[in-house]
Amino acid sequence: MIDSLITSKTRVKLLLKFFLNPENRSYLRELSEEFGESTNAVRVELNRLAEAGLLQSQDEGRTKLYKANTKHPLFPEIRAIVTKTLGIDQLVDQVIRRLGNVELAFITGDYAKGIDSGLIDLVLVGDIDRAYLQSLIDKLEKMIERKIRVLVLKQEEFEKIGEKFCSEGLLLWNQLNPNFHEV
Repeated sequence: MIDSLITSKTRVKLLLKFFLNPENRSYLRELSEEFGESTNAVRVELNRLAEAGLLQSQDEGRTKLYKANTKHPLFPEIRAIVTKTLGIDQLVDQVIRRLGNVELAFITGDYAKGIDSGLIDLVLVGDIDRAYLQSLIDKLEKMIERKIRVLVLKQEEFEKIGEKFCSEGLLLWNQLNPNFHEV
């Protein structure tokens, strides 16, 4: 969807990278390798996005690090477009809200890093109806044209290993604040 509006594939990749997870910080060569694009193609798009104020850059030694400008007035709208493009908004609304007692939900892996790999890793914490979860995932995978891999943990299990998800994942759902969507 987004690639029909924005014809530069490199620009789309940059928007996904930085606006899905605004904590991402990357430099030119790292992005070039990750995207499999020339440094010149990535540099041109980084410069355009920085000139538009959508990205911020910061010099660290001899390298320039880029990140999303979360203070830009269009940041929330661009982020919403990115999450809709990836189908994350549908995932939250159609899966999490109907599964029983979902205490927390995280996206981990490539999507948490802003990489559209076609595989969404989802961690759910709580008492989940697994049969219903699988039926929803089967439907959603067809709708969003991405594979969804789910790890379901009980609260006790999450307390043992959950710190990794908190630090590396994107929080989608928090039972204490069900209207909260980090993404």
